[in-house]
Formats: sequence, structure tokens, C-alpha cells
Amino acid sequence: MLTTLFLIAPLTGTAPDYSAIKQRIEADRLAFAASYVQADSAGRTVLIDSARAYLFDRITEDILPAWHGTPWDFNGTTRTPRSGTIACGYFVNTVLQDAGFRLPRIKWSQMASEPITVKLSHRIKRFRDRPVSEVIAYIRTQGDGLYKVGLDNHVGFIVSRHGIIRFVHSNYYQRDTGVMSEPLDGNNPLAHSRYRIVGSLLGDAMVRAWIEGKDLASIADT
Repeated sequence: MLTTLFLIAPLTGTAPDYSAIKQRIEADRLAFAASYVQADSAGRTVLIDSARAYLFDRITEDILPAWHGTPWDFNGTTRTPRSGTIACGYFVNTVLQDAGFRLPRIKWSQMASEPITVKLSHRIKRFRDRPVSEVIAYIRTQGDGLYKVGLDNHVGFIVSRHGIIRFVHSNYYQRDTGVMSEPLDGNNPLAHSRYRIVGSLLGDAMVRAWIEGKDLASIADT
């Protein structure tokens, strides 16, 4: 369960511009970091749990929706939502970077999804030649969470929130629309892929690296 224990004031008023979202997240990360340095072991456990819930909310409520409608292109590398184009790998790694994670955005965006998913995830489930209904059933057993999913030739996020499960990705099936949120069992690469690796993100090591400002390339979440 994702429970916010370290209270950060929510973004309020009219929808902020994307740079304001990133600036606010970085300010909040620094607040978590300052508290983490002063906390004892039990307090750090509480802060990690709270930061996990905070990141889940900011990524799913602010960052991902901002990217909806950004067109897909195989060579797309834009840093700005709805301006230019973005490929699937660049979309995933840009979202994580904009959430405050330190990572080698270009290198990871050009690599196969599997090794990075394994590195970042604290739980992994592989599906080979299985119906997408099995993926949905698995996600339902896990509760709310953010997942990275690697496919035959594609990568994206799965978001499970309040019992609603969505595939969020830069969709080469609908290039002009690009980034979208859709059901897992729709007309999309996830439903049609023969292979799927689903990794649970925001585990303790990943969240701790965010708090401390450490490069994700240097951590291995077990």
C-alpha cells in the first residue's frame, strides 16, 4: 500500500507549466533529503515509504498526463511535452528523469528494456506467449503501483491506481497522438506482444537513490 506520511503541500490552482512541476518536485526532494539526513533508522523507513507515495502521485497525476498527445517518432527525443516527438524509450526515461531521478537518459533510452527493468525493479514477472488477461490479473494482485513493462519491440509504463489499470506509452500504432493512456487489452503493442517483462518500480533502493540524489545506474534494487 502507498501511504503518504511525510506531508508535502499539493500543487494547487490552475495547471502549472511543466517546468514548474519539475522545480516543485526537486524542491520537495531536497526537503525529503534534509529530513532523511537527520532521521534515525525507523524515521528513514517512514520517509522512504512517504517518498514512494509522493513519487507515485507526482508521476501519475502530474508528469504522465502532461505528456499525453506528444507525437511518437522512432528518432524522437524531445524534452518538452507536446512539442516535437518522442520515442518509447526516451519517453520512459525522460519521465523518470523529470521526476527527479538521476539516470543516463540517452544511453538507457537506446538500450533494450530488459536489463534496465531488472536493475530498477524490486519485483519482476515475465510472460511469454500468455494472454494479456494474465498480465492484468497479476497487476490486480499487486495493488496500486507504477510498473515498467518491456515488450518485443516496445517499452512503457503500467499504472495501477484505485483498481484502474492503464498502459501509458508513446504509441507507434497511433503516431500522431503518440503518448497516451489506454487499457492493457486494447489494440496496442502490449496486447500483441509475445513477450512481456513487468517490473515494479519505486522500491526502497530506487526511492532512497531519489532522496539522496544518487545515480540510478549505480544501484541495484533487490
